Amino acid sequence: MSRIQTQQKILDAAESLFAETGFNDTSLRQITSRAEVNLAAVNYHFGSKKALIQAVLQRYLKVVMPRLEHQFEVLLARQKPTQLPEVLAVFVQPLLELEQIKRQGTTLFLQLLGRGYTDVQGHLRKFISHHYGSVLNKFVLLVQQSCPGLDAAEIFWRLHFSLGTVVFTMASSEALFDIAAADYQQQADIESVIRRLLPYLAAGIAAPVIYPEQLNSMAQAAS
Repeated sequence: MSRIQTQQKILDAAESLFAETGFNDTSLRQITSRAEVNLAAVNYHFGSKKALIQAVLQRYLKVVMPRLEHQFEVLLARQKPTQLPEVLAVFVQPLLELEQIKRQGTTLFLQLLGRGYTDVQGHLRKFISHHYGSVLNKFVLLVQQSCPGLDAAEIFWRLHFSLGTVVFTMASSEALFDIAAADYQQQADIESVIRRLLPYLAAGIAAPVIYPEQLNSMAQAAS
């Protein structure tokens, strides 16, 4: 077996196990067992479990991020403000292209991305920031321009909430397809789900800020 073939077997096994059970609960022994390689192969080809996690995500990031960056640059070069739904729509095609690379590629990528947060993989966020920080900065700038009433901290929280919504939706997509077909006679796929998400996310991100004292007043008025 060639070096490249061994690497691909390890990456494929790691990807499926990480998506199924998470980064923390997947051992190197489980990965090498599924890949049918010896335990030393991971360290030989990747150096560490952290490096392997990064390599798994990199297979998707290297496809998605350059496409996103190009589209963000196009929007930023305009002489007029960009509306938030248009900014979020940039994600649709790059994410759907992952379906052409691998079956359920979009879902797998977003699940793995979500695992980076739920499993507290600080090294993964540093890796993404180091390699793709310019892409993320362009996206945040576009969000700021389209939502001038939100400060940087509020945008951070709302984008974090949005990521959680996307990850949960993608993780349960198969169940959602079944429910939509059985209860509402609707045939859904990944693209239709993503497009349904966009207006929901845009409305949530751009919603007016309600401060704690306002919430207290509202709660008192309702009681």
